[in-house]
Amino acid sequence: MSAARDESTRSTEGGSVAGADEIAESARTEGVTEPADEPEALPIDRVFELLKNQRRREVLRYLETSDEEVVSLSDLAEHIAAIENDTTVRAISSSERKRVYVGLYQCHLPKMDDMNVVAFDQNRGTIELGPNAEQLEEFLDINDENGYSWPRYYAGLAAGSAVLYGAALALSALSITLVVPVIIAAFATCALANGYINQQSADETSNA
Repeated sequence: MSAARDESTRSTEGGSVAGADEIAESARTEGVTEPADEPEALPIDRVFELLKNQRRREVLRYLETSDEEVVSLSDLAEHIAAIENDTTVRAISSSERKRVYVGLYQCHLPKMDDMNVVAFDQNRGTIELGPNAEQLEEFLDINDENGYSWPRYYAGLAAGSAVLYGAALALSALSITLVVPVIIAAFATCALANGYINQQSADETSNA
């Protein structure tokens, strides 16, 4: 009788240990989560191809500053139409709104969706930021209407020129004659680049 009780006790204890092991293993398994895949880095040429268009820059600005994670295409089109026509949302005409709406729907948003910069649901007419949007933040100045930080570029160029000019003064008068043309050429190049990009943006917007 005693032997039977001992055997029963061992069986119960063995079952308890096995059950505890299963619970522990289950807890470990449930606690393990697969790490999220990091989005692949976008090629720099595709980044600038995307950002050189004003409407696509405005899409990103609107999504970045919106209180809502998901916005409607209708609201987005009205916002951009108001900016392009230098007016308010209430003052834009139906044709102005439609022109932007169609351009976004047919061209810009599908392109941005293909690059995973935004998630565009064509059926519902909704847009939200995609996994690759964060990669564009360093290239897009949210507060600059042209999408490029030209004031900062000019400020940096001016600071560099001042340092170069000071070094030339410290060295010799001959150095100044070499430095001044370099400074003038640098500012001229920056100004030409500014004008070219603004013109390209205006042309693409008018053709979209």
